[in-house]
Amino acid sequence: MRVFLVALLAVTALPGASWEQLFNGKDLTGWKMTGPGRFLVEDGALKTEGGMGLLYYTGKPFGNTTLRVVFKTTGERDNAGVFIRMPEPPADPWYGVHNGYEVQIDAGGDDWHSTGAIYSLSKVTSRAQKPGGEWNTMDIVLKGQTTTVILNGKKINEFRGDQEVPPRKMWYEPVRGPRPDSGYIGLQNHDKNSTVFFKEISVKR
Repeated sequence: MRVFLVALLAVTALPGASWEQLFNGKDLTGWKMTGPGRFLVEDGALKTEGGMGLLYYTGKPFGNTTLRVVFKTTGERDNAGVFIRMPEPPADPWYGVHNGYEVQIDAGGDDWHSTGAIYSLSKVTSRAQKPGGEWNTMDIVLKGQTTTVILNGKKINEFRGDQEVPPRKMWYEPVRGPRPDSGYIGLQNHDKNSTVFFKEISVKR
């Protein structure tokens, strides 16, 4: 019985049982910016500003992980994104679009381009974003080649890297093709007219 209790305690104490915070709420330690846009830290949250840019986490790539992003917009037209599965640290703001996947943030987009969509590759099954000014919790579950998006507790997307996708129509839509099981993650600052706040970026294996 004693051996069983010791084993049970060891299992419950395994690392990865809690969220690992990637943003410290104070500065951009562990993060690097590419592109003309930028992120400011305001009241403990990251705030998008300026033109298009990509802020990525430099520490390590992630796979078989749940990535949690807590964000809010100021209005329906605010645009941003969460990049996943980037095979290398991005050298420019378009790298994540064409080499990783962008999980869209845009309340006003169509089903292929709205919050929770894998941008132009996998559409959402429902809309679950809260109105501007309210915080949203988006969990992005990476399991092998499967990406599952849960927004405010509701599953709205599940995508496999080898499933059929619509043909590419515009130059700015992602190049089709497989992405790795694990990769670097980042946040998109889309344009100077969009303001999006991120107060938590964390992972749980």
